[in-house]
Amino acid sequence: MSQLPRFWNLGWSSFIDWWSSQSASEQDYVTTTGPSQPYGQQHLNEPLLDHREGQLFLTEAFKVILEEVLCKGTDVNEKVCEWREPEELATLLDLELREYGEQQYQLLQRVRDVAKYSVKTNHPRFFNQLFAGVDYHALTGRFLTEALNTSQYTYEVAPVFVLMEDEVLSKLRSLVGWAQGDGIFCPGGTMSNMYAMNLARYRAFPEVKLKGQWALPRLAVFTSQEGAVPFLVHATSGTTVQGAFDPLEPIADICDRQGLWMHVDAAWGGSVLFSKEHRHLMRGVERADSVTWNPHKMMLTGLQCSAILLKDTTDLLKRCHSADATYLFQQDKFYDMSLDTGDKSIQCGRKVDCLKLWLMWKAVGSQGLEERVDRAFAHTRYLVEKMMKREGFQLIGKPEFVNVCFWFIPPSLRGKENSPDYQDRLSKVAPVIKERMIKQGTMMVGYQPLGGRVNFFRMIVISPQLSYQDMTFFLDEIERLGNNL
Repeated sequence: MSQLPRFWNLGWSSFIDWWSSQSASEQDYVTTTGPSQPYGQQHLNEPLLDHREGQLFLTEAFKVILEEVLCKGTDVNEKVCEWREPEELATLLDLELREYGEQQYQLLQRVRDVAKYSVKTNHPRFFNQLFAGVDYHALTGRFLTEALNTSQYTYEVAPVFVLMEDEVLSKLRSLVGWAQGDGIFCPGGTMSNMYAMNLARYRAFPEVKLKGQWALPRLAVFTSQEGAVPFLVHATSGTTVQGAFDPLEPIADICDRQGLWMHVDAAWGGSVLFSKEHRHLMRGVERADSVTWNPHKMMLTGLQCSAILLKDTTDLLKRCHSADATYLFQQDKFYDMSLDTGDKSIQCGRKVDCLKLWLMWKAVGSQGLEERVDRAFAHTRYLVEKMMKREGFQLIGKPEFVNVCFWFIPPSLRGKENSPDYQDRLSKVAPVIKERMIKQGTMMVGYQPLGGRVNFFRMIVISPQLSYQDMTFFLDEIERLGNNL
């Protein structure tokens, strides 16, 4: 591995060519490994795991990851997915778990099969979810996180990451507009939003921690005329389907007058705060009490990376969630116990989610992250402009964010909007086009109904790998797959 720096600037293909020359052969595995022996045949005074064998396997497996996931998986000439029916896929993967282990070369084929038949979410033409693309610095952070395998609850077991998380959360809070505050990384946006609800309830009714929910009046997130007590207003910055942003200033005015906790779910839209041009979409966010932000979406950190950010400086997060477990949070430690953040969380073991974001941020800086946001908006504008010039594409509305929602009207339905079966027939268009693109592997894009609207496509434009050519391909492919419907 000492030769690696010579290839750093030559690209992945040169790197893989070099790595291949270092590879072990199948025969190496056959002669050095074998099926696992029963426990009774192991010598208890010898290690149960062979580190040399494990490291050799990891080296070979990583080569497969580079080739199948990071080279082929980001190549527009390769498929986004290799569709197989469930029964066929289960047979191909040979999923059965048996009594004894397999040879290492067989396991490497398992690795290759998993990579081959998984959806390539790093592919430039994967438009299906609110995440796409790959950042190699963040990916390095993810690899390192898994290798170190620690839990982020005390300074003694995760000293680097306790300090790192504090710095990253502080920087995110500053983008919101808070000089001070609190926060924690959570396993997803839903959990971050739940934290906000817990905190709002605890602030209003601290007795809930000892007496439980039954000791409280009937609570409501939205006020009603049925005598419920409002305790939280939940605003959204970047809705999942249409990418809409709630007007935060007037919502904050109401919360201030009524003394209500204001939470902003910016899991999807929070990254606009990096952009001087687009942060106006979240004007007033600094008046909120809490904000959810998922960097694993638009910021490309990789799943999972979600933070709950708080304006509070009274240690509310810890007071609400602490269990004071004496086996973790001893009161006579030799260092500053305020560094132990585990009691802020409702869980004990907590994955390190800050490293991938920190390493990526270090690599490209706030300026680089701003450029990614602005580029996504530019590609969205380009796509909408081209879409409006093509017959058969009907926008649901002008995009506020990078969600482009539209119907494709095939020639057989054009001009028949007043037909009694028009909506029913239109609702079937998106599912059929989606099936065709998946089975051919050309691209992936989502669809859904919403309210009174029948199925329409939701195109997400965020990958920094995208080009204008990809936008044109997308429109051409929708037409190709749907013109004969």
